[in-house]
Amino acid sequence: MSAKIESTPLAAMRLGDRPEDFRRFGLDPHAIGRWEDGLRTDPTCRGTYEWWYFDANLDDGAKLVVVFYTKPIIAAQGRLSPTVLINLALPDGTSVERTQTFPDASFSAATETCAVRIADNFLDGDLHTYRISAAINEVSVEVTLTGEVPAWRQKTSHLLFGPDGQEKDYFAWLPAVPQGSAMVTYRVGARSSTTGGIGYHDHNWGNVPMNTLMNDWYWGRAQVGPYTVIAAFITSSKRFGFSARTAFVLARDGAVVADDDTKVRFEASDVTLDPATGKPVAGVISYNYRDGDQEFVIRFVRESTLVRAKFSSLLPPLKRLAARLTGFDGAYLRFAGSVAIDRIVLGTIAETYTAGAMWELMYFGPAHLPGQR
Repeated sequence: MSAKIESTPLAAMRLGDRPEDFRRFGLDPHAIGRWEDGLRTDPTCRGTYEWWYFDANLDDGAKLVVVFYTKPIIAAQGRLSPTVLINLALPDGTSVERTQTFPDASFSAATETCAVRIADNFLDGDLHTYRISAAINEVSVEVTLTGEVPAWRQKTSHLLFGPDGQEKDYFAWLPAVPQGSAMVTYRVGARSSTTGGIGYHDHNWGNVPMNTLMNDWYWGRAQVGPYTVIAAFITSSKRFGFSARTAFVLARDGAVVADDDTKVRFEASDVTLDPATGKPVAGVISYNYRDGDQEFVIRFVRESTLVRAKFSSLLPPLKRLAARLTGFDGAYLRFAGSVAIDRIVLGTIAETYTAGAMWELMYFGPAHLPGQR
């Protein structure tokens, strides 16, 4: 007589796309509510994190990133620690980055809409129109962002981690404004500029530290001719088998024309080691979306690295030592370059457009080549 052995479902990463997933998070499969860009976690709980992100390519040649955090992403196990980041790449190539953490009592955020306050800094919006004001020392920005592409999410917007049907941990992402018209005034000391540009806003949150779930990701977005593209390639941590997923949406003239992640193939080429972080960095990343007789090929070509940061260098000395001893090796890189979109029908290029773009490589774990197990 033999006993039946029950196998434990393999812990993995999957997209929350089932009816029970929509019910779990209280989401409408067919509509995005304003509340979804409001506060989604309890920032006082250990393990949770949340941030609201904005970037813009400006008409005067500058590039701007502003982020409001409930706590630094490398300190999710800690308490509420409201933080504002401003990164400004000036037209002359000068890069200015300022980060400041504020008292806990200076933070507030609404749950029914996007209304985030950190001291005198704020980000308000309703999935279409947003106002952002941020100032750190001699650097300040004022932004009005008006959506041109509707808010979008990939199914529930949640990546779920754990045994199938028992996933308790998640990472979530909502592109509230996939593309919009931005009016920006930025100041650096006595220097001031008011200019237009193309902007983007998204919102991220989760319930456990990201480094326990994910190893790395590429993420980028761009306006290219009549097209708007947002694309990401996410690799889970070793614990989840270095499994990978692609997030992808392509809109033309404000309407989504492609967003089925099962039809996308990601490739990375011209890979070299970044000297400052030791991470492998691709000179070219591409997303190939094939649907019947039509395909779209999107290629990001790196021309410069705007930001290089090892997460451990942001920690206090004692925590920096602890991170080194435990093997924590996180890093963040932001790139600038060109992006090209080709629409191919029956093997013939029907449209082709190129533009400038910014994209990022986020690392929580060891150096790892895309697709490597």
